[in-house]
Amino acid sequence: MDLTPYLDNLRRDLAATAAPGGAEISRAAELLAGSLEPSARLCLLDALSDAADEITTQLSGAGVEVRLRGRQAEFVVTETQPASAPAPQPPPVDTGGDVSRITLRLPEALKDAVERTAAAEGVSVNAWLVRAVAGAVQTGHTGHTGPPSSHRSGRRITGFAQA
Repeated sequence: MDLTPYLDNLRRDLAATAAPGGAEISRAAELLAGSLEPSARLCLLDALSDAADEITTQLSGAGVEVRLRGRQAEFVVTETQPASAPAPQPPPVDTGGDVSRITLRLPEALKDAVERTAAAEGVSVNAWLVRAVAGAVQTGHTGHTGPPSSHRSGRRITGFAQA
C-alpha cells in the first residue's frame, strides 16, 4: 500500500488552507508539510497496524500483519496453527556466514543494563545481544507467555528486514 497519495493529499490540504494568508504563509505551510511528512507517515502506519490488530481479533485461524518494504506498507494474512498442533522447533542458529545489520530501539534503562552486563562479561554489546538472541531462538523463548493473540498491542508494527 503506497502511503504517498495520502501524504500528498495532506500536503495539498495544508497548502490550500495557507493560500489565503499570502506567499509568506504558503511558504511556511510548504516547509511545515515537508517536515511533518515522516511523522504523518508513522501515524498512518500506526493506524494501519491498529487496524490489522482489530481485524486479527475478528478472525479465527488467521492473523493480519503490516509489513514495511521500503516506504511501502503491505498487509500479510497468515494462518495460525491450531491449538492442538505442537509448536515447530526453531532452526539452529548459524553464527557463521553473512552478517546483517538491524536497528534496535531500547528503553534507556534497558540499554544501560545491557551495556553493564556486557561489560561485566567482558564482551561487546553487539556480541552480548547476538548471544542473547541466539539463545532465545534456540530455546524457542519468544518473550511472551500467553496464547498467540495475547501479545498484540495497539501500537505495534511487525515486519522483516532484508539486507
